[in-house]
Amino acid sequence: MSFTYKGLKATLERHIITDAEIDRNIERLQQQNPRIAIIKDRATQLGDEIVLDYAGFCDGEQFAGGTAEKQTLVLGSGMFIPGFEEQLLDKVPGEKVTVKVTFPEQYTPELAGKDAQFQCVIHEIRVKTAYELDDVFAREVGNCDTFEEMRQKLGQSLQAYSDERGEMDLQDTLLRMAADTLNFEPTEAQISKEQDEQMNNLKAQLTQQGLTLEMYCQFMGTTKEKLREDFRANAVSAVRVQAAIEQIVELEQLQASKEEVAQAVAVICRQNNMTMEELKPYYDMQFELAVVRTVLMSKAMRLIRDAAEITFTSDAE
Repeated sequence: MSFTYKGLKATLERHIITDAEIDRNIERLQQQNPRIAIIKDRATQLGDEIVLDYAGFCDGEQFAGGTAEKQTLVLGSGMFIPGFEEQLLDKVPGEKVTVKVTFPEQYTPELAGKDAQFQCVIHEIRVKTAYELDDVFAREVGNCDTFEEMRQKLGQSLQAYSDERGEMDLQDTLLRMAADTLNFEPTEAQISKEQDEQMNNLKAQLTQQGLTLEMYCQFMGTTKEKLREDFRANAVSAVRVQAAIEQIVELEQLQASKEEVAQAVAVICRQNNMTMEELKPYYDMQFELAVVRTVLMSKAMRLIRDAAEITFTSDAE
């Protein structure tokens, strides 16, 4: 069988993080982390964020979904039904407020068009302002003593991430180069199975975003059948890559030790903010085999990488 996976040639171009990139990331942190001041010496104003409890009543009865504790609300945001937020203006923390509203006609059927009262208690008034890019910002957001230290550490972190991505892309490129030399043609059954997996992965990603496959197809102007066919080229490549890995594992007699599998499982737990105890319900034979395949794939890619002829360049040159 014709197969070349050693002595492959590729270029690793290192991207050097610029001052402008560091500045953009600091600005993003500034936007994502406003400074919150608790206001105690005045009443609520438009634009304030308040923390409140409320309980809703309609026809003298408390209704489902109309009660909350320690809810945050920006006055003037329009997040609540019309007329609600305006009645919370010029109020002070600790004050009990009865808010009277009429539900819109286009609302849930059981409440549409009805009058309601909300018994509210305001706990806090908060005002959000942007941090100055100074040592205070560094301490409270960046966990650093000085702004310069924060900037330096952020630059190092961005560079480490960029280097890691570059290395991962290089190993992926080398693996695909090796797969291209393999004298192997996937069967229709293998391609179809991989297409199914890629469709299922897309469905899972869409579900996390609150979308369905039907909604995605409508937005993209396509169909599930066309989408599946569009996955064919990637499916063929994925099956060939897997075949190349299996061939390397066999030729090099690679194995995944118990310690390596345990380390890989620990990484999965960290990435998903889970403990081993929380993972146990999902840990079956199929799960362990998937972890073993991941370990072997990593070993195969590392072997190809170590045996390759790499030219190093930098975009700073």
